[in-house]
Amino acid sequence: MSDLPRKAVTRTAKLAALPLGFAGRATWGLGKRIVGESAEIVSRELQQRTADQLFKVLGELKGGAMKFGQAMSVFESALPEEVAGPYRAALTKLQDAAPPMPTRTVHSVLAERLGEDWSELFLEFDDKPAAAASIGQVHRAVWHDGREVAVKVQYPGAGEALLSDLNQLSRFARLLGPLIPGMDVKPLISELKDRVSEELDYSLEAQAQHAHAEEFADDPDFAVPAVVHQRDQILVTEWMDGVPLSEVIADGTREQRDRAGQLLSRFLFSGPARTGLLHADPHPGNFRLLPGGPDGEDDWRLGVLDFGTVDRLPGGLPDPIGESLRMTLDGEAETVYELLCTEGFVKDSIELDPDAVLDYLLPIIEPAEVEEFTFTRGWMRSQAARIADPRSPAHQLGKQLNLPPAYLLIHRVTLSTIGVLCQLGATVRLREELEEWLPGFLPEDALEALEALEVEESVAEA
Repeated sequence: MSDLPRKAVTRTAKLAALPLGFAGRATWGLGKRIVGESAEIVSRELQQRTADQLFKVLGELKGGAMKFGQAMSVFESALPEEVAGPYRAALTKLQDAAPPMPTRTVHSVLAERLGEDWSELFLEFDDKPAAAASIGQVHRAVWHDGREVAVKVQYPGAGEALLSDLNQLSRFARLLGPLIPGMDVKPLISELKDRVSEELDYSLEAQAQHAHAEEFADDPDFAVPAVVHQRDQILVTEWMDGVPLSEVIADGTREQRDRAGQLLSRFLFSGPARTGLLHADPHPGNFRLLPGGPDGEDDWRLGVLDFGTVDRLPGGLPDPIGESLRMTLDGEAETVYELLCTEGFVKDSIELDPDAVLDYLLPIIEPAEVEEFTFTRGWMRSQAARIADPRSPAHQLGKQLNLPPAYLLIHRVTLSTIGVLCQLGATVRLREELEEWLPGFLPEDALEALEALEVEESVAEA
């Protein structure tokens, strides 16, 4: 495997091969039909070949193409099942795997960033990467003080590669769009481009991870590895074992699925409230189930990795999210509509029927309406189909709504998390987490009553 391709012409040629490959496989499929093979068999083989090529090209390129693949993979729950099957394995691979950087390149980067005597910082260093992702790969090592650590090494030229790939992918958005029916790929690519500079800066990642590790230290539900050392494009953190969420999705027990789903929901809403930061890369490769939750070794905690992409929310999640969610559940169409207009979800030039807006929103927030909700791929697909169908009122109304820039990342993270919950098939008490952590979800009088009850309980325990 060669180093990360950096020349735009090389990377563009590989990406350009994707639509050409699609066309070639369509011709191959037609040939198979002519010689008498059934449409169903040909279609299934065609989808599998497309998935294989998609993984091969995106995985080899790493950079922005790999990042796009990771972002796309969490939405596979929305694909119709007959299409999702062949793509699921290939897309899930993108969450955790990529061809590794050669050892000589890794050593060269370490020497350049940590000094020629870099090896003296470690008692042991495994040259074989433990994980590889969009802009870097992780090596297992033992720090000079005996701690097991993860050493994240950024690919040389990753910044140029990211921008080049994402610019090129935006030109192919129309061809890639059918892989995620009901989702506009262009804004996803545009938003990924906006986050590139932050994710390339490992000092920002170290700050965000340190803030989380400090806040969640000794937490019975969560574990975040401490930052050990950071220098330029090198980040050293404590090592974390555990069961990757991708394995739980593939063959986890019912208890693991439900516990992972509950903790994932809790982290989504409690993280901003506790740290002022939103972990904005919720794909399964960034989470682990660890033994030793509140009920002992047979219980589970959620380990959280990779803080390269965060949304800075000093006051936690914006109050209007909780307020509009509560008012929608209460059926307050006019008030919800006014709030959406104030926040910029409905532009001044647009006039909509408040009751129609309420009808549009209610199915989406069904999980918050009940005490517990089972997230399934079928439910996710029904939501995607309702909004994607050009004949449906939901599609027509959705086209007229606007997503303000301040809410773009929050919206994507929430949708991605729901996608993972559907992959898990988890039964979650979501409303419980909203009441505890989402500002504005509980009315003021209920919030005051809850706080008074908590004070009484703490006094009684003392």
